[in-house]
Amino acid sequence: MKRAHIRFIHQKKWSTPIIVFTIFAVILVLALILTNPTSSFKPKSSTPHSKSLLFDEILPELPRLAYLISGTKNDGVKMKRLLQAVYHPRNYYLLHLDLESLDSERLELAKYVKSEFVFRDFGNVKVVGKSDLVTYKGPTMLASMLHSIAILLKLPKSWDWFINLSASDYPLMTQDDILHIFSYLPRDLNFLEHSSNIGYKEFSRVRPIIIDPGLYHLKKSSVFWAKEKRSVPASFKVFMGTARDLLPFLDTRILYACIRSEWVMLSRPFLEFCIWGWDNLPRTLLMYYTNFLYSLEGYFHTIVCNHKDYQNTTVNHDLHYIKWDNPPRQYPINLTLKHFEDMIQSGVPFARTFATNDPVLDKIDKEILRRSHGVFSPGAWCVGTSSLGKDPCIVYGSIDAVKPSAGSRNLEKLVLKLLDTENFRSRQCK
Repeated sequence: MKRAHIRFIHQKKWSTPIIVFTIFAVILVLALILTNPTSSFKPKSSTPHSKSLLFDEILPELPRLAYLISGTKNDGVKMKRLLQAVYHPRNYYLLHLDLESLDSERLELAKYVKSEFVFRDFGNVKVVGKSDLVTYKGPTMLASMLHSIAILLKLPKSWDWFINLSASDYPLMTQDDILHIFSYLPRDLNFLEHSSNIGYKEFSRVRPIIIDPGLYHLKKSSVFWAKEKRSVPASFKVFMGTARDLLPFLDTRILYACIRSEWVMLSRPFLEFCIWGWDNLPRTLLMYYTNFLYSLEGYFHTIVCNHKDYQNTTVNHDLHYIKWDNPPRQYPINLTLKHFEDMIQSGVPFARTFATNDPVLDKIDKEILRRSHGVFSPGAWCVGTSSLGKDPCIVYGSIDAVKPSAGSRNLEKLVLKLLDTENFRSRQCK
């Protein structure tokens, strides 16, 4: 069998131009390599994230998050610690201490924000000057959140998602991890636990009519009930937040009286629709939920699931780690050191509730956020030294750089599970 071979043409008149052209091409390729160190000739990273389960080599633009951190009397110190734990220069932060808190406490919080030079340089932390009266069971809590969202929508730079946190919340991963993972997701997704399977809540929530004195008084007091009942709405379907780990108890009366999920991560397009309302649905539901017990736990859920433009954008998860008693009581249990490993493995970015200065918060700071007491959680934007207890974020670089940790893989796995075809569509607005 004859061997395959390559035939070369040895014609004298072509040899010189070919040699010159070859030399020129080699010089050009070498020049491109030397002047472009980030070219495709650069070897791939060997970090744990170079082989992502979800993402490819092309890095999308990082999102910008808008946080509302709210609290009440004696929550100022907890809000300051939470702000330091979740701070990143890309994001916006709005702090609200309700009207029940002392004027001195609100002033102290405002002084801290004004004195922190990082906040001054980036201008991304604001304190609500005229506090709202918030009655937890009534619609004033919803009104306060809508007020905060309207403020955030007026900020100069656009943001992608809104997240509400209370002073009893705490992050379970760095902002670099969160920004990295969510940079790959569609910006119209809305994360909130929701279900139309309200069961006994039809009689404890939907039919009763409540009055919240906080709508017209300056002093907090409990809501009271009208004698009359109302019928179940016919023009829209009522949805409410439902705790995931309580689903096995859905046939118990106590569950329907207590399970709640007002924690959300909502997209800017959806919230613009809620605030500016080119459709009348948000205003109609706002009037309906004015007399609804725990209105914050159903308002956004009902809007998003009753409008054709948004009902397919829902992800049935509130991105919080929450533990309840069995049988569940009115409030979730406080998380402690015994819940640490389970919290971290859950892959969710936030958890609640925590007691003030519980040791588990120090463990999260040290092992997850890598922050010392009184300083920011360091990220790729912090380029200073941490030796001798110094704050590395005193010196900062690009706010467009992130350095995700190995913990981001847990969030990535959670997102993959939530967006899997078997889970995503089947759990939307059911």
